Formats: sequence, C-alpha cells, structure tokens
Amino acid sequence: MSRISTWLITSSIQELITPQNSSSMASRVLVLASILIFSCFAETCYGAISFSSLQRTLVVTASHRQGLLKAGEDKITVRWGLNQSFPAGTDSSYKTIKVQLCYSPISQVDRAWRKTEDHLNKDKTCQFKIVKKPYINVNETLEWTIERDVPTATFFIRAYALDSDDHEVAYGQNTDAQKKTNLFEIQAITGRHVSLDIASVCFSAFSVVSLMGFFFMEKRKARKSQQ
Repeated sequence: MSRISTWLITSSIQELITPQNSSSMASRVLVLASILIFSCFAETCYGAISFSSLQRTLVVTASHRQGLLKAGEDKITVRWGLNQSFPAGTDSSYKTIKVQLCYSPISQVDRAWRKTEDHLNKDKTCQFKIVKKPYINVNETLEWTIERDVPTATFFIRAYALDSDDHEVAYGQNTDAQKKTNLFEIQAITGRHVSLDIASVCFSAFSVVSLMGFFFMEKRKARKSQQ
C-alpha cells in the first residue's frame, strides 16, 4: 500500500475513535468508506505499470554455444548496461536491476499461461529469474547456467530497471521490438541420463549372461543324473 493511502486510512481511523454524536459518527463512517474505496483505486492505478510506458534505456546481449541449448547443462553469458546515448542522469532513479528469461512469441501461441500483457502485473512473458541485484552504472556480465525447470521453448533475455519502490521504470532486451531476432532454443530435461542408460545396458547384459549360466548348470545336472 502507498504512503498516501496509509496516511489517509490512519487519519480517518483517528477521526472515528474521537468522541462524537451518532449523526456525526454516521457521516464519518461514510467518509471513511469513501476514502477506503478511493485509496484502493489509487493503489491499483499506481501499481498498473504498462510495458509500453517504459523507455528502452538498457543494452542487453546474450551469448551461448550454437545450436539447441539444454536445461541444467548449458550456460548463457548475459551482459547489460545503460545505453550511453542517453543523457547523464537518465538512470538516477534506477535502484535495482532484474534480468529474466522470456518466452518468444512463437512459444506463446495457444498458451495462455505465457501470454504477453501490456500491464506488467498481468504479463506472463518473462517467468524465469536470472538475477536481481542492486543497479550500478557500469556494464555488467553474468554467466548463468540454465535452470533444470526451464521447459522446451524459444526464448530471449530482458532486463528491467526498478526504482526504490521496486517498480519497473526502464528496460532492455537482446532482441528487437517484435521479438524476432537473437532468439535461442532450450530443450527441457527429458528425465533420462547417459549414466542411467549405461547402467540399464549393463544390467540387461548381466541378466542375459546369468540366464545362460543357469541353463548351462541345469543342463549339466541333468546329464549327471542320467549317468
């Protein structure tokens, strides 16, 4: 809740607990109810940050090996920093940087749980946190190992600059505005590992040899019993 809303509610409660006649009490209750409705509406409006309202002031790049990347194994090197073409002081309100892994449009088709919304509180484009740390006005680099719970999809990287209230005030991404360039594919963990496959083959071979040995021993016993 914002400081203004908190102050309004606190002041109204103090007024309510002040001794007064019944008529005045009813009026003050009505006023308090109106203030509560207004404060909730104001809070909603204040928190309704839209992506389209943000300036693209950050430069973000991502480098990785060529080909299909594997969750839980491959790494992505992410770099970000303020676009130096903007005037000095552009980042004066930036307090925190938040870097995320985001779904590309091709991996959002027919998937409402990944849908892009302009209202950032409803947006589901970027669901995987890479890092969140205090902002500093220098180019930063991070080597990130793709987490094991990342699903198979096509992705890009986006960074948000947050203010002291933890609200998004600017952004940058390693793709264009249409999210069509510099995309990369990640393959989810399938649940099978090379070590398990090797163990399975060895166990199968051991089972076959054991079965052959059993039949051989039984055949020898049968021959001895006949002698």
